[in-house]
Amino acid sequence: MPNELNANQFAFLFDQAIRASEAQEFGRALELFDCVIALNPSHAEGYYKRGNVLKNLGQLAAAVASYDEAIDRKPDHAYAYCNRGVTQQALGLYSEALASYDSAIAHDPADAMTHYNRALLLQECGRWDEVIDGYERAISIDPTFADAQYNRALALLYCGELERGWRSYEWRWKNAHRLGMGEQRDFSVPLWLGQQSLAGKTLLLHSEGGLGDTLQFCRYATLAAARGATVYFEVQAPLGELLSKLDGVSEVIVRGSTLPRFDYHCPLMSLPLAFSTGLDSIPLPARYLQCDKTKLTRWQALRAQHGKPRIGLVWSGNPNNVIDQRRSIRLADLAARLPREFDYYRLQRDVRDEDRATLVQSPFISSEDEDVQDFPHIAALCECMDLVVSVDTSIAHLSGTLGRPTWVLLPFIPDWRWLRDRDDSPWYPAMRLFRQRTSGSWGDVLDRVTAELRRELAAN
Repeated sequence: MPNELNANQFAFLFDQAIRASEAQEFGRALELFDCVIALNPSHAEGYYKRGNVLKNLGQLAAAVASYDEAIDRKPDHAYAYCNRGVTQQALGLYSEALASYDSAIAHDPADAMTHYNRALLLQECGRWDEVIDGYERAISIDPTFADAQYNRALALLYCGELERGWRSYEWRWKNAHRLGMGEQRDFSVPLWLGQQSLAGKTLLLHSEGGLGDTLQFCRYATLAAARGATVYFEVQAPLGELLSKLDGVSEVIVRGSTLPRFDYHCPLMSLPLAFSTGLDSIPLPARYLQCDKTKLTRWQALRAQHGKPRIGLVWSGNPNNVIDQRRSIRLADLAARLPREFDYYRLQRDVRDEDRATLVQSPFISSEDEDVQDFPHIAALCECMDLVVSVDTSIAHLSGTLGRPTWVLLPFIPDWRWLRDRDDSPWYPAMRLFRQRTSGSWGDVLDRVTAELRRELAAN
């Protein structure tokens, strides 16, 4: 930098660029970093921070180029390698991203975030032993790293190491709101995680997460009651009626209603920890929910129609779920492969605009809008099906709780609860799993489902 005036101008612009970036004024920050680099083209930190701004603006290829410039000027810039890896990963350049993370670790092996990001990448590739090792390296550097603790829990659970996984899963509360779990409940009574006797005590179980989580883990209410507790169960409103007759529950309370007095409380998904659940000790009743008999009577006439096997269909989940794009299927793709020798019934609660036209053009799929909006009616419909075929959403769990034969279509890297490399579920004895063999590709899954439908049901 040739003179003191330019040096002062550079320092001022660099400071203003950082301030703009911190204020998330990324357009202005980019202009300022361009000025910074024009004044001092050898300034590695200017290129690095400019890359961060470009990444925030969604200009990923330009961000990678800016990180490259930073690394050219400062070959040991570990953060530039790490952030370049994050950006390359977002672009789907997994090999390049892994090389960037490895370079970052070579220059700064004590950076917990790089180990964490590398583990996230390996998770996308299904390299699970290395995934867990990466999270544990991050945790060894920073034991308070909540995201690493939580993601290690998911990896452990997915790999079947349930006892270790449940313990780490308690870290979910450190970032519960961001993870879509709401906030950790603050009650004046103690949290129950299995240590205290429940004999003669009242226990509040409160739901968390999505509707599928509640349906999967409500089975533990019976175990709590068997230890002598009077069990109150706070649930999401759509499940109130369905769960009102759950064995072991003295009272079901819709979330937001006044709570009774109780001695202990436990979040629903902490119950596996409280009961020391391992793969060989998952509570596995054939079914643990019952249908409303009045609603069931209405649909039992289906058993006499046509004499064809009846198959219930669910093809998409909650569009607000962060993994929705990965787990949902276009109805057009599903309908095109369905063998026409069976009867199909829509169990899908909400139909997206892009799927509604397909539904209208698919008269072989029976659809009753009014009756697939509430869970008691859907439960009655599930009871009348010979088979439910569903993506990973709450209706798959509902069918499983009723003990109905259920086939679940899963993405390449599914949710942790479906475990690793299995085509069955230890949570639901009547369930089969159909996994993607290639990330993002449903064609092979649907072809296998079609073949199995013909093999399993054609003779019925």
